[in-house]
Amino acid sequence: MKTLVIGASEKRDRYSNIAINKLLDAGHEVVAIGTKPGEVRGVSFATEKEDFQEVNTVTLYINPMIQEAYYSYILKLNPERVIFNPGTENPEFMKLLRDHGIESQVACTLVLLSTNQY
Repeated sequence: MKTLVIGASEKRDRYSNIAINKLLDAGHEVVAIGTKPGEVRGVSFATEKEDFQEVNTVTLYINPMIQEAYYSYILKLNPERVIFNPGTENPEFMKLLRDHGIESQVACTLVLLSTNQY
């Protein structure tokens, strides 16, 4: 199962960085986009919206104002679900996803992984 982390950071104290590590530890394939180019445990990320294939889950670590620039991109990827981590909740985007048959989940990726609900 491939997960796209949007808002990736090389800073070890950032939740997106911790999530990349935990996803890899759990055996998930991870791709990422950050506001700055970087790399976490072999997962390189740039600021470009790459045409990733077969993305199952998108997990967001960007605020709703920034998310707007990703609406059409994420819809085009057509993931099964988008996870809105704490602080990223966005009713407008959640409705848009729902209208396109994509599940949206207000949850913490780290909690989902630690409780085997991912």
